[in-house]
Amino acid sequence: MKDLTFSTLIAVFEEIFGRGLFWALTAVAVLVTLAYIYVLVRDRAVSWKKFLTAQLSMPVGAVLAVWFVMVMTRSQLSDLGGPVDLIVLLAIAALGAVGMAILVYTLESLLGSRRTRGRGPGAT
Repeated sequence: MKDLTFSTLIAVFEEIFGRGLFWALTAVAVLVTLAYIYVLVRDRAVSWKKFLTAQLSMPVGAVLAVWFVMVMTRSQLSDLGGPVDLIVLLAIAALGAVGMAILVYTLESLLGSRRTRGRGPGAT
C-alpha cells in the first residue's frame, strides 16, 4: 500500500467492521456530533457539572473502544508487536474516551434531570 488515501481508509474500515456496521457507526457519530453542536448552541454555555460527569465517563469509553476493536479484529493484547501498535491502541483509547465524554454530555443535556430542565442558559 503505497498511497494512504481517504478511500483506502474507508475500504480498510469496511473490511474490519463490515460495511453495514461501519456505516451505522459513522451515522451514529455524525448524529451525536450534530446533537452536541445543537446543545452547545442552545445552551450558549458549557455546564461544568455536566462536563465533570462527562469527564468521569472517559475511562469507560477508552476501555470500551479498545475492547470493541479487539473483538472486531479478533486480537488480544498479547498480539501487540511494537511501538506503532501501542500508539494505535492508545489513539483508539483516546478517541473512545473523547467520544464517550461527548455522548454523555449530550445525553445529559438533552435528557437532563427535572431540576435542570426549566433553567435558562448555562444552568447546571
